[in-house]
Amino acid sequence: MLIGYARVSTLDQNEDLQVDALKSAGCERWYVDHASGAKASRPELDRMVEVLREGDVLVVWKLDRLGRSVQVDVMNRLQDMGVGFKSLTEQMDTTTPGGVLVFNVFAAMAQFERDLIRERTNAGLKAARSRGRVGGRRHKLSKSDEAMVRQLYASKSVTVNEIAQRFRISRGTVYGVLWPRIRAHKEKRTGRTIKHVAVRPTHIFQHLQMTLVFIVFPSAFYCHKDNHRHPSHWISA
Repeated sequence: MLIGYARVSTLDQNEDLQVDALKSAGCERWYVDHASGAKASRPELDRMVEVLREGDVLVVWKLDRLGRSVQVDVMNRLQDMGVGFKSLTEQMDTTTPGGVLVFNVFAAMAQFERDLIRERTNAGLKAARSRGRVGGRRHKLSKSDEAMVRQLYASKSVTVNEIAQRFRISRGTVYGVLWPRIRAHKEKRTGRTIKHVAVRPTHIFQHLQMTLVFIVFPSAFYCHKDNHRHPSHWISA
């Protein structure tokens, strides 16, 4: 079965030219997307791929109708499914040996383009690092703002909530700025080194399990002689 696919970039553009070409090529069904060529999300394309079966042929008016971001991926997927591909404008037909050759050339060119983009990106990052710039998300506060946060907190004239509202940040960000000073103060007061302890998912699960057991079996906390053990022991008791 010949199944067609058409795409226009905006709702204002008309797909009649593509649909007429698909009808003339003998397509029994066709799907139309309204999306930019750079977008990977194509609802109608996804629907079409789901109904394709081995021996079917996907037909497009022009190769770029598949889009720049998904072109090679879709064609590789079609090849794995045993589905042929035909582009009317480029006269590409993967059901013939010559069409397979053309497809491989296009795939190699697309891979070459991706490699060039990756190489330019890495070169740009390397040049930025050599100039002292570090990648990643920008800090919400500048160095001067962080100094002001510490100064306001030390003055004890404003609360943490007021500091957060003033700089339009969360309380967690405020405490993140203040934590080195708070930790140093606690270590000096207690004489112990405070280490960062990561909260593991298993710890969270165990706390939730203990809470559930307390709600369902409150007597387990008071009656069982080994109530310090894991909640699973309380239930079995």
